Amino acid sequence: MRIRRVVTVSALATVVLAGCSGPGSETAPSVPPLVSTSAPPSETPSETPSTTPSETSKVADTLCTRMDPTLVQTTLAVPAANIQPRNPPAEFDIPTYDVCQFILSTVPDGPVLRVGVSVLPATKATLTATQKAYAANPREPALPATVGDGGYGTSTFLVFLLDGKLYKLSGPKATLAKYVAVGQEVVRQAPGLPEPERLITRSDCDRGSSAAEKVLSAAPVARRDSETLVGDLVCGWIAPTSVLSTSLRREPDAKALMAPLRKAPTSQSIPLGDEAYVDTATGRTTIRVGDDKIVDLVPLPARRINPDLMTQFALAMSPVYTR
Repeated sequence: MRIRRVVTVSALATVVLAGCSGPGSETAPSVPPLVSTSAPPSETPSETPSTTPSETSKVADTLCTRMDPTLVQTTLAVPAANIQPRNPPAEFDIPTYDVCQFILSTVPDGPVLRVGVSVLPATKATLTATQKAYAANPREPALPATVGDGGYGTSTFLVFLLDGKLYKLSGPKATLAKYVAVGQEVVRQAPGLPEPERLITRSDCDRGSSAAEKVLSAAPVARRDSETLVGDLVCGWIAPTSVLSTSLRREPDAKALMAPLRKAPTSQSIPLGDEAYVDTATGRTTIRVGDDKIVDLVPLPARRINPDLMTQFALAMSPVYTR
């Protein structure tokens, strides 16, 4: 049985959440990959949970469908620009984006262009905050970009504001000017896009909602539940200034990947799966299931969270990934 006995659950439920602070990464701030794409899944994906009618909403896919694929292909000088038939999960960050993709290659595992639209409304202050978060840990200096109502970018991504939403393009190395040219196509095609549904839910994710609210220290104003391209469940709770998500990675060397967590001074072991740890500095919780699966439970912005709160959340969600 994957879930090991826990003797302090009743005591854990009384603990109160502590403070908040911020994110960042090269393709503009984003969470580490939700699923390994280097190899096909080694076993049957997690059981597909029941869905609600709202799950058919594909706002980002509508934007990709409107864009001119020939313009994308020629601007980025790539062999192809074909729309990914299924949308990937939302990109959980602050802000969180609904995402669609163009496949830019004729071979498997080639580069993609990700086109994101912020789930929640955005302002100039939101744009400035994302730029500051990126600047805290840049791989390449970001430059201003004249597109929409203003933005910034590098040779691999562009973020800009337009009519109260943030848009984000990220993909292979090119130039900022080329990303701006693709961004101008987004500006042309964005008018008339329907507003995204706030609640896109799956019933198996609901089991974690009460604990998620305690981790967020606020009621979520949006949900983004879905599945990876290989069929594993993704759950996401979105508040105005924080996000919490769960996902599964299929990793052939899962044991080796857990080694740094075993040794980290900020890791606290919890009795779930085959081994599991809460990072007391960031709140991130990681569970290994067997030799080839890793479950990530990620609060953003990364911050110190009482580990008992993350343990309660992990207890609620782990049966979805360990059964």
